[in-house]
Amino acid sequence: MIFAANSALGEAHNVLAYFVVISTGLAASWALLAHWLKKLRHKFLWWFTTFAYVTVAVEVILGSIQQVSEDIDLDGFHAFYGFLAFITAALIYSYRNQLANKKFLLFGLGGLFLMGLAIRAMTVGV
Repeated sequence: MIFAANSALGEAHNVLAYFVVISTGLAASWALLAHWLKKLRHKFLWWFTTFAYVTVAVEVILGSIQQVSEDIDLDGFHAFYGFLAFITAALIYSYRNQLANKKFLLFGLGGLFLMGLAIRAMTVGV
């Protein structure tokens, strides 16, 4: 548990946080392995990566709704890391064409950074 969830929305935010960490880590690992092993370069990698990145956006939206609806005072860093993760996911996606020849490294290393931001957001708590 990241922090005490006083509502179903808070519980969903807590559970989804773990899902974000696991899914972004798996997608990043898969992309890094695909950089070296061509047989792992499958279109499902991009569907899974997109799904993992969308979970980041959903997590930020859930947290924002919970913070406003339950009038939670944040310490600042929890929200900072959450929004930074959201911006990072958007930046990684936006550079996919410019770095097309290194896209597996971009999504692999960028995804690991994204996973680290999610872990950091969880550890600073609320």
